Amino acid sequence: MSFKILLADTRGFCAGVERAIAVVNRALDKFGAERVYVLHEVVHNKHVVADLAARGAHFVESLDAIPEPASKIVIFSAHGVGLDTIAKAHDLQLMVIDATCPLVSRIHHKIAKAAAAHQEVVIIGHDGHQEVLGSVGQYDGPKDLVHVILTPDDVEKLELKTEQAIFATQTTLSIEETAKTVAALKQKFPFITGPKNDDTCFATQHRQAAVKLLAQKCDLVIVAGSQNSSNSRRLSEVAQSEGVRSYLIDDSSAITEDMLAGVKCVGVTAGASVPEYIVTEILDYLKTKGAESVEAIGPSQKSGAFPLPEGLR
Repeated sequence: MSFKILLADTRGFCAGVERAIAVVNRALDKFGAERVYVLHEVVHNKHVVADLAARGAHFVESLDAIPEPASKIVIFSAHGVGLDTIAKAHDLQLMVIDATCPLVSRIHHKIAKAAAAHQEVVIIGHDGHQEVLGSVGQYDGPKDLVHVILTPDDVEKLELKTEQAIFATQTTLSIEETAKTVAALKQKFPFITGPKNDDTCFATQHRQAAVKLLAQKCDLVIVAGSQNSSNSRRLSEVAQSEGVRSYLIDDSSAITEDMLAGVKCVGVTAGASVPEYIVTEILDYLKTKGAESVEAIGPSQKSGAFPLPEGLR
């Protein structure tokens, strides 16, 4: 069996992920591992979390799990947290370092502003996802004025209490699916205001465009990323929506003979929270299974960086 590999040139770490990982590494260097705690996975990738844990970072799911908090540092993940979590961290006298992606913070500011104006808020996103929980948690007002929806069917069931309403979206959604929900929302509630299209970040948009190109040229698309990574899951779904088999895998250990049976061209890409060494490992493994060439396709990766929080620069 022989086949070729097409590799999406736009893949892997985005600026928000790079910043979040740099925050944890800089905090470990500056304050020492015994003091550094991270609330939730700093980004949704098991290899990144394992690498940082190996350096000594402590990952917890609750602030109450941090011993002797007055002497500790807590880092909020790239997905952000709600106002109640921020207040509790200060009450516990934790030193707070915020690694929230600046593009998520922009949505937080929009929701906080809506709350101050007593506006109703509709958030398009996956209910229960950490980014959505953090965004909902920015609303300092009656919680029945905040609604989380995902699909046009959800819009049909949605009832707003006022005509003063805004909408925002999770940054890692499917562009095409979100567009349908936004259109349905504007049609049912013509008074609602929000972004022209959605709040999907540029990194998500570019990676989805790249995987669509892979799907048009390959008969299998492998997406590197963890199952709890929203942006990675969307990449695999985008490929499948083009009628191509696609699998979301953490690393090469998940590749099976059945996946590769009969393939002539395999597309490879990676979610925004995936280290490049995982992609290299997948490519090396595929070469042992018959891959004869690797060709990068699509637009080149757009570079950019967000500054670190004050105190870590």
